[in-house]
Amino acid sequence: MRDLREPLRRVRAAFEDAGYTVGAVRELLGPVAGGALARDEIVPALRATGGGSPLELLTRLFWLQVPVDAAALDAAGLDGRDLVAAGLAEPSGAQVRPLLHVEPLESVSGEGHAGYAVSDLKVRPGSGTVPAPGHVVGTGGASGNLARLVVHRPVDNVLDLGTGCGVQAVHLHDRLRPGRITATDVNPRALELAAMSFELSGMDGVELLEGSLLEPVRGRRFDLIVSNPPFVVAPPGDRRFTYRESGLPGDDFCRRLVGAAPEMLEDGGYCQLLANWLHVEGVPWEERVGAWTAGCDAWIVQRDVQDPAEYAELWLRDSCEAGTPEYRARYDAWLGHFERQGVTGIGFGWITLRRSERPAVRIEELRQAVDQPVGAYVESILDGFGNAEKFSTGCGSRLRAAAGLVQEQHGAPGAEDPERIVLRQTARLRRAAGVGTVEAALAGVCDGTVPLDRLLAAIAQLTGMDADQVRAHAEAVLPELIADGFFEPA
Repeated sequence: MRDLREPLRRVRAAFEDAGYTVGAVRELLGPVAGGALARDEIVPALRATGGGSPLELLTRLFWLQVPVDAAALDAAGLDGRDLVAAGLAEPSGAQVRPLLHVEPLESVSGEGHAGYAVSDLKVRPGSGTVPAPGHVVGTGGASGNLARLVVHRPVDNVLDLGTGCGVQAVHLHDRLRPGRITATDVNPRALELAAMSFELSGMDGVELLEGSLLEPVRGRRFDLIVSNPPFVVAPPGDRRFTYRESGLPGDDFCRRLVGAAPEMLEDGGYCQLLANWLHVEGVPWEERVGAWTAGCDAWIVQRDVQDPAEYAELWLRDSCEAGTPEYRARYDAWLGHFERQGVTGIGFGWITLRRSERPAVRIEELRQAVDQPVGAYVESILDGFGNAEKFSTGCGSRLRAAAGLVQEQHGAPGAEDPERIVLRQTARLRRAAGVGTVEAALAGVCDGTVPLDRLLAAIAQLTGMDADQVRAHAEAVLPELIADGFFEPA
């Protein structure tokens, strides 16, 4: 493979001079064309980029994937020869045609430029084209979700398992203390394109290793492992696309990764991944997926569930196979496989592991919108699970109510007492919990300055309740409210 580093550096300088960033492209397109592009409709975006500025030309060439006139590039001060020498484009008569999709990345906070992701040209619905088996996808909803989930703490040693075009490594680069990022993939082409992403993003020294699961790094340990793995559950032998299907049966790839990760983590290290898991008739999904974990704090969150037909349709559309002659036969094969396995649904979600001496496990479903990025507060979520297990109302313990709580009271108009009291979080995970008088009173007064036993005694006196009953009630209900983030140790 020829050395592309120098031409890629020149292209990076051209991108920077042109302001080829997500924010600039968003402003260039405007809300209508930007919204259409999110739906894979490029006509409005073509209309919005009809001028000859460097930003318009780069957007058309590398984001919209349409040829541009070589003379227009010259007139805008862009050297088409550098784009060709870097392997990103090729001459085509009087035009320059894209060979790869190059998309800028925005930081997970939504403020600032993170770098660039180089991937194979996007195959759009209705094009009549199906991706090649080794197709390398670019950024998307899944990669964005994972980037927003990853913990924000500085790290020294990172593994991006199944790096694809390198999106996660690019996002993590600014969080890396002097250390190393290792990126692995089973697809050699993915590693080639990831190397281009890293060069365009100004990243040096990323270690690239070929291999499946954790085999390329067996025996090593990391502060952070991130993975957007090939989690799609397809029928046996239906490994058509490397980027999404592992070839292992069912949800085994995610199960094996979760089971092996603890041995690869430093003390306090994190492993965070996206996953799909099967809902099998007669077995609660929480039991199936919970059995994967050992030796780590674990937070397993189900964000969505699809029935087998919805799931098959989703992934056959993803690979642009809808409308092809094979569509019905493949659809039928997927449904037949799920039926034979007793699959009633497929869950989508995320898994966060943290190596710990006293593991706490939480498995739950969260369908509501949550504050992003989750990685900004994921450490405190896991801390809350451990704090709940250690909680006691005695020994001078102090609690404070979490910031941003609101209280709602439900009942008939004019009633003396509410029928129901609800505490609701206005930030982070935005949970809601039905509570009793004791918990509601605590939420209004506990700020960490007064020991909890004194507060409970005061609440008993004010309400006329028995003090021992109030304490026993608090012992029973506060651990769950601490685990849910309504209260935290002071």
